[in-house]
Amino acid sequence: MKKKRIGLFGSTGSIGTQALEVIDAHPGVFEVEVLTAQQNVEKLEEQARKFKPNAVVIGDESKYETLRSALSDLPVKVFAGPGALVEVAAWDSIDLVLAAIVGFAGLAPTLAALEQGTPVALANKETLVVAGDLVMATARRKGAPIIPVDSEHSAIYQCLVGEPRQQLEKIILTASGGPFLGRKPNFLINVKRDHALAHPNWSMGEKVTVDSATLMNKGLEMIEARWLFDLQPEQIEVIIHPQSVVHSMIQFADGSIKAQLGVPDMKLPIQYAMAHPGRLKNDFPRFVFKDYPALTFEQPDIKTFRNLAISMEVLRRGGNAPCVMNAANEEAVHAFLKNKVGFLEMTEIIEKALAQVPFIEKPTLQDYYESDKSARELALSMITRY
Repeated sequence: MKKKRIGLFGSTGSIGTQALEVIDAHPGVFEVEVLTAQQNVEKLEEQARKFKPNAVVIGDESKYETLRSALSDLPVKVFAGPGALVEVAAWDSIDLVLAAIVGFAGLAPTLAALEQGTPVALANKETLVVAGDLVMATARRKGAPIIPVDSEHSAIYQCLVGEPRQQLEKIILTASGGPFLGRKPNFLINVKRDHALAHPNWSMGEKVTVDSATLMNKGLEMIEARWLFDLQPEQIEVIIHPQSVVHSMIQFADGSIKAQLGVPDMKLPIQYAMAHPGRLKNDFPRFVFKDYPALTFEQPDIKTFRNLAISMEVLRRGGNAPCVMNAANEEAVHAFLKNKVGFLEMTEIIEKALAQVPFIEKPTLQDYYESDKSARELALSMITRY
């Protein structure tokens, strides 16, 4: 069987490093064609030496010479800058792009891959949050499949296999509730970055871990699911499930519910997306029922965790509102991780950006870029005042 050549965009982050573990465990199935990182030259060099890709791209152009010099003894092409990321994503030598670049920066390379007709394993939820209509239209036009990597969307994707879509009534996205489940604003006002990064179940990158703590991650996933599975807002429900065993569920017109379960390990949905449409045997830890004597579910507290309530409203509103929310959130989380704003102030920044950036009902791609820029500038101006 011909090996599947992987373009791994965002190889030094949490998803990227776990994807490389999957590739390393199945050398007869996968090979690395492209690796990319934004700034982490040392880790990118280490990965390039181990996996021998055709090319590497460093997003930060100021790091180019350092990387090129470090890899000068290897037959590896070295590129730099956002333009190079887009150009390389469109290479026809890539059989699958794993889109794991964090945030808005992942949009352009993902679109480039889809325009080439390359299948995309999507770990970058912001791509569909920001411009889901355009991304999915491109995928349909080019016949390029998008296989979700998020554990929740992977669960929905797997549950839908073989099922008539017209019988789907709704999907139910599960959320762990993060490290502050049950807490109230008088506690959250004093939360610092280290508290927010202590997720009880999942090992993830800093940005997505903070989003999980604020429940923004679940809000982003609702918007992603709307586009990925062609749903109406009222067909998407969120339920808190602290054990993170039921990854998500679908409910049919007859009331029957189908769920996908497993241990909370991101390598499982990563491997599923990379191997799709097949499944690969692995030696990952197995779920043991006796270790989980109780699985519990409860409604999310959207009064305390207002980011989820904001996301629900943005989902209903559509247009450029999700793009504005995402941009403001990215800047707010970045500032929180640098201890420049408080935990609850992140929500205030998002609300003000949505109130002040002009709403566009049917945005073009250029409108999305301009909305993103406006929201970031507004968020940054607020951050400097805190």
